[in-house]
Amino acid sequence: MTKSPPEQLLARLDDIGAALLRSGHALALIGLGSVGLERHRLDRYSDLDFFVVVEPGHKSRYIDCLDWLEAAHPLAWHFRNTIDGHKALSTDGVFCEFAVFEPNELAAIPFAPGRIVWRRPGVDEAIAVPVRPLPEARLPGTEWIVGEALSCLYVGMQRWLRGEKLSAARFVQGHALDRLIELDDSLAAGADAADVDPFARERRLEQRRPELARELPQLAPGYLATPQAALAMLAALERRGVAVDAAMKEHIRRLVEAATAASDADP
Repeated sequence: MTKSPPEQLLARLDDIGAALLRSGHALALIGLGSVGLERHRLDRYSDLDFFVVVEPGHKSRYIDCLDWLEAAHPLAWHFRNTIDGHKALSTDGVFCEFAVFEPNELAAIPFAPGRIVWRRPGVDEAIAVPVRPLPEARLPGTEWIVGEALSCLYVGMQRWLRGEKLSAARFVQGHALDRLIELDDSLAAGADAADVDPFARERRLEQRRPELARELPQLAPGYLATPQAALAMLAALERRGVAVDAAMKEHIRRLVEAATAASDADP
């Protein structure tokens, strides 16, 4: 399936604005993220994230009936993922995630500043500026990050030996890796903070942390290779020059050795 180029995605958002104008009770369409104020990130694989602001008393009509969205382009699928909105897929592959609010609700909704795509005459442009901005996501300290990473490796290897291989993979190749990403962001001292999604730090990691990206095949090698991933994670922590507790490292290595021995003993 050919994905829509960025200019077509922006045009689709304009079409949604035109459909809202015709719908009768809409007040504004606010583009968010890569179709909002961060259009430098927009590419053919971007989603359409937006808020629809409607007249008081009409919110449920815009959530319960998506004829206004269908008017911009036919839908292949949608489902209501929150009390305020939907995720939806158009027949041409454009994916949308949106919420519908009445003006008095916006003051209580934390969100990043957006871009007015369409507004009814008389609606203040400040509607796209949050009263409650997103809370700042602060990185924990290095000692906490490393401690959590080591504990995830230890617990993960325990679960591997118990036969809980999926849980083990998530602890070692998921949770511990999340801590390594935090560590690298912390060590970078905020040099590229504008490119970080503080609530999903794996976003754009390949572009933001190319050195870490090159380590990923060893750090996340898959369901059957969790013991190898645990050793790779220990090595990655040590390469970064942080204090790795010697006793904890030795216990993790012993668990990996036990897992390897058990694997070698299997017929």
